[in-house]
Amino acid sequence: MNDTTVNRDADGKPEETGQLLGAADIRRIAAEAGVSPTKKYGQNFVIDPGTVRRIVREARVQPGDHVLEVGPGLGSLTLALLEAGAQVHAVEIDPTLAQRLPQTVRRFMPQAQDRLTVLRADALTLQPQSMPALATADHRFALVANLPYNVATPIVLTLLERFANLESFLVMVQREVADRLAATPGSKVYGTPSVKLAWYGEAKRVGLVGRNVFWPAPNVDSALVAFHRAATSRNQPMPAGECAQAHVFALIDAAFGQRRKTLHAALRGIVPDDAYNLSGIDCRRRGETLTIGEFIRLAQACPPDASICPVAAARPASSSASTVQSDRTMAVNGVATGLQPDPRTDLRSDPQRDNGLAQRGNTI
Repeated sequence: MNDTTVNRDADGKPEETGQLLGAADIRRIAAEAGVSPTKKYGQNFVIDPGTVRRIVREARVQPGDHVLEVGPGLGSLTLALLEAGAQVHAVEIDPTLAQRLPQTVRRFMPQAQDRLTVLRADALTLQPQSMPALATADHRFALVANLPYNVATPIVLTLLERFANLESFLVMVQREVADRLAATPGSKVYGTPSVKLAWYGEAKRVGLVGRNVFWPAPNVDSALVAFHRAATSRNQPMPAGECAQAHVFALIDAAFGQRRKTLHAALRGIVPDDAYNLSGIDCRRRGETLTIGEFIRLAQACPPDASICPVAAARPASSSASTVQSDRTMAVNGVATGLQPDPRTDLRSDPQRDNGLAQRGNTI
């Protein structure tokens, strides 16, 4: 039910401005645009104004903040962000929805239309040059979005890697995905996404979202995850070598590729025995017990050879760590580049993450 009582003209258009979208509005806009929720993009539209306001509140959006929204869909969350005074940079993969969004804002919140920018693109292909207003901004920006569950983890890791000024995010994802992103060492769902996200900062689950706030209603539960980038970047040069992040991530992938094995067994042929002594890490432990700090220590204790950092070793010496990891992420995503995923670095290779994942909800 809509929070605001709005008078409508003979055509059903609102006579007042500044309203959020309710169930009737969502269905009317979809019908006018000839849009039906599709499985291709995992579309489930939020029809509850209270939910989008809650997301904005949890994200602590303030007037003038720059916010990146991935998958705005029919505009429910977009309008809530604009209502809070944000400068919204929306990225939508569906061409029909990307074209329709500015019209919706003009119709329901015309006074805010100059604070909306829409880019028709796949979020996994975004680069700083494709969003210069965000990349060149002196201040940092936030990601606030309802992400497609099947690619939620690659999206957040890709954006954190490519946009150094992405300070925080508040995303709605499948509950199981939220648990994995926010998991801590020793948890059954702690895996590669948990550790790699911890490289950048700290994540926590901040709430649950019921199924009845979506149209159509999904068959999975949803949750909100909040993240804040660490004040001090972990992406520092290695003592001996040039592939800091790729080096650490390669160890994480190898350790979680064989979850039930000890580090000594899972990393055999990758990590020399003396590295465990140098790092102070017991080789009898399993990968799922290590913090990101311990993975970094173990990587620093290893020589920068091809077996540990294969991607960097295959590149010219001038390649930067940032470029290495960006290409690695693109290979994992396999969306725009056409590259085949490397089984050593493919985020989808974590069975704990993949088991039971449903494709739901990239549009609010």
